[in-house]
Amino acid sequence: MTLHPDDATALVLTLKLASLSTAVLLLLGTPLGWWLDMTRRRLRPFIDSLVSLPLVLPPTVLGFYLLLFLGPDGPLGRLMTATGGRPLAFTFAGLVIGSVVYSLPFVVQPIRDAFLGVGRLPLEAAATLGAGPWDRFFSVAVPLARRGFFTAATLGFAHTLGEFGVVLMIGGNIPGKTQVLSIAIFDHVEAMDYGRAHLLAGGLLGLSFLLLLAVQFINRRDRPEDS
Repeated sequence: MTLHPDDATALVLTLKLASLSTAVLLLLGTPLGWWLDMTRRRLRPFIDSLVSLPLVLPPTVLGFYLLLFLGPDGPLGRLMTATGGRPLAFTFAGLVIGSVVYSLPFVVQPIRDAFLGVGRLPLEAAATLGAGPWDRFFSVAVPLARRGFFTAATLGFAHTLGEFGVVLMIGGNIPGKTQVLSIAIFDHVEAMDYGRAHLLAGGLLGLSFLLLLAVQFINRRDRPEDS
């Protein structure tokens, strides 16, 4: 069975959304994961809980409040209108914002755990050799935590592929603009077009499995064998 042109468009849009969202998530998640690992401030539990909130919050609830925030009457929507732009609700940019918020814990937590695994000793040793804070971060912490970055990128990408509630609330269902694969599958099921739904769902299932399998192999590659 060949891929319908509309489904191909949804596939391209989904891959574009997942790729861009993952890049933004890594840019935001790296300093945030580092801060959560290093800081001892009392604010840490509140920031940690806020970042982890999408893990337990229903996607439609998160999507609803993001819609209010991005819509014409929301803070960001009014700011965009005042500066000559348009509200970000029901746009691809709005989908990126929603995806970043929804997938943030899937990126921050592996990065934070990776930095935690590096420990303080390598950083202290680098400091005694004259390395500054930025040098210690980029030359010591980041290379030693590289497996955590791979896990974070893979989980963030895979999680974005399967989003439904958040993207539907923020982006609606506009073919070619905001209709991603998860929404296209829902449309096919509603229309009882199970053939097209199977093709898309099976592709997402296989891709998600391969991504998780890659994480397992990477995480086990350098792990010492059990005695």
